[in-house]
Amino acid sequence: MRPSDPSNPSYVARIERIEADSRGANVKVHVQWYYRPEESIGGRRQFHGSKEVFLSDHFDVQSADTIEATCTVHSFKSYTKLDAVGNEDFFCRFDYNSSTGAFNPDRVAVYCKCEMPYNPDDLMVQCESCSDWFHPTCIDMTVEEAKGLEHFFCENCSGNGHQNAQNSHS
Repeated sequence: MRPSDPSNPSYVARIERIEADSRGANVKVHVQWYYRPEESIGGRRQFHGSKEVFLSDHFDVQSADTIEATCTVHSFKSYTKLDAVGNEDFFCRFDYNSSTGAFNPDRVAVYCKCEMPYNPDDLMVQCESCSDWFHPTCIDMTVEEAKGLEHFFCENCSGNGHQNAQNSHS
């Protein structure tokens, strides 16, 4: 939906219902707002994806004229399986209480040594032994090195860490 300030990104909302007066003029849409991380009380965090939105408890009535385009808000799981992410694709893994700042679920799985939730924008490598996932920077590796890996065993599984990472150039 079109923001009042054109320098802001478009708003994302779920249309609950559409109504018009008896002449079919003055069309109103009843919406449930999605919030972007920076619009939430806690703000944007490292693990929030660039296309992440939260389904809020904030309902509103807007003029149909403010509708800009349609978009798709995917579940987190279906978003991570998209072959390509378009401008109209977003994902939601949390419900958000706009007055308290609380999230549901209030806990999600964490990965890597840094114990952060998964951000689908970030490359991660998986240990072939324990199946845990790691950010390349957390295991002293560049993204380019990580992309070149054929096999990866984490520090705990290899006993000596980085030396057991093998890439196609060895």
